[in-house]
Amino acid sequence: MASTEKVRFKSANGHELVGYLQVPTDQRPQHYALLAHCFSCTKNIGALREIGRALTLEGFGILRFDMTGLGESEGDFGDSGFVSNITDIVSAYKFLEENYQAPDLLVGHSFGGTACLSAAAQMPSTEAIVTVGSPSDPRNVLKRFGESLEEIQVNGCATVELAGRPFKISKNFVQSLLSDDLKEQVAELGKALLVVHSPQDMVVSVEHAKHIYDFAKHPKSFVGLDGADHMLSDKRDAAYVGQLIASWAKRYMPQELDYDEMKRSNTVTVRLDGDEQFTTEIMARHHRIIADEPESVGGNDFGPGPYELVAAGLGACTAMTLQMYARRKKWPLDRVEVELDHGKEENEAGEKIDVFKRSIYIQGELDEAQRTRFLEIANKCPVHRTLEAGSKVVTELVPMES
Repeated sequence: MASTEKVRFKSANGHELVGYLQVPTDQRPQHYALLAHCFSCTKNIGALREIGRALTLEGFGILRFDMTGLGESEGDFGDSGFVSNITDIVSAYKFLEENYQAPDLLVGHSFGGTACLSAAAQMPSTEAIVTVGSPSDPRNVLKRFGESLEEIQVNGCATVELAGRPFKISKNFVQSLLSDDLKEQVAELGKALLVVHSPQDMVVSVEHAKHIYDFAKHPKSFVGLDGADHMLSDKRDAAYVGQLIASWAKRYMPQELDYDEMKRSNTVTVRLDGDEQFTTEIMARHHRIIADEPESVGGNDFGPGPYELVAAGLGACTAMTLQMYARRKKWPLDRVEVELDHGKEENEAGEKIDVFKRSIYIQGELDEAQRTRFLEIANKCPVHRTLEAGSKVVTELVPMES
């Protein structure tokens, strides 16, 4: 579970930058991650949202923010340049350092990853960096300007359409892309590096990933995202990258959680942010689960739906109850599988009621009497009895602190 807070801080040039700080609600994060968006994108890009979700589920605090002149942040993007991207990231680092904790992990998507590599030397507490579809040379962005590049060089500026929006790009911006030597900076990182890139990336070729990997010294890793596009527009690709980064990062910054305290809690907490579709975070003691709806009804299909979770609870309780009974009786139950299907049927009064159809498969050297007894025991499992008896739900509306 994560809580989200909008934060504001100043860039090195005095512009107000706006971001979202997300932290787990069940624990104080031991590590923070700073997420940098792609060229002309914003903090709300889907790839960063999914990466942030995966990291907070693993106990990280994360900050994703809009760079100068983009999203909700102040300033002129077209005149800010690559150097400004670097200083914005450093400003975000200092904001976390002064108000929360310096970030241990940097994650940059596309041009944001290139900027992170350049900024890393100014962030001593950072232990690991991840680039996702990032150019190995800032000049790769120049091809996005097309024929306008000549106009910029001659007239000092030109209006360029990027991601469907017009930006006035200055000659200073172009010059900033020509002045950085990433090879030397990556070679001197002194931090763990994960390079993530799709071989089918049509915006930044996978050759850039090879160059970044070759520039770097160990520890370094490379993962190819076969079939993914540059923007990770398929939500499944974005979710996979988030889970991958969270798993990789734990090797370099393990969490030391107070599991004893978390295990004592009997409260199940569910959270759904307003800017999500139906992707919902569930916290049960120290266990984190994602619930969702299928794509056919507008969900992301990142997890089981609510009724599937109810069916799963019935199935799990059935299997556990049979296992408990078999051990007490010392019966040879080798394996039990429970398949469930949920639907609605009419009862004798013509009312629609919920029906869970349950099929139980039992493996073991059991006689017919034992199998019959198992069926009787399955019908006595606590969740089964709760569903059939009905329950009382007591609800209160509690104001949330802003």
